[in-house]
Amino acid sequence: MVGTLLGGALTGLLQIRSTRIAQSAARADQRAEALRRALGELVASLGDHRRAMWHREILRLDGAGEEAVEAARTASRATRSAVTAPLVAVSVLDRSLAEPARQAALAAFGLREASDHTDVAARREAAIAATDELVAAAGRAMA
Repeated sequence: MVGTLLGGALTGLLQIRSTRIAQSAARADQRAEALRRALGELVASLGDHRRAMWHREILRLDGAGEEAVEAARTASRATRSAVTAPLVAVSVLDRSLAEPARQAALAAFGLREASDHTDVAARREAAIAATDELVAAAGRAMA
């Protein structure tokens, strides 16, 4: 009788442990999926902002009319705002990616007020490189 009780208790403890392990694995999978989603959104929004800033700066440097420059400025503000949520999500979901994500965002934001076409092209290349580094860091973190 004591053996039966001990066997039942051991079985119950093993089931509890197994359930906790399964729940922990499910949470890790959900977190990884959320990180993949946030990274995809961040990289896409950074690309959108980089393109919007490139267009805005080229218009400004080429002396385009105020109406065209203002429309480009409005568009770039919208794309900049779209960076915020995925940037925060990536930074919270994986602290090791917070700095590369921040650097990629700052590089994209840094296309503003370029001094000439060469400068805006160099800033664009730096922003692309920073985004590439974020992707590489994410690959290392998720491996």
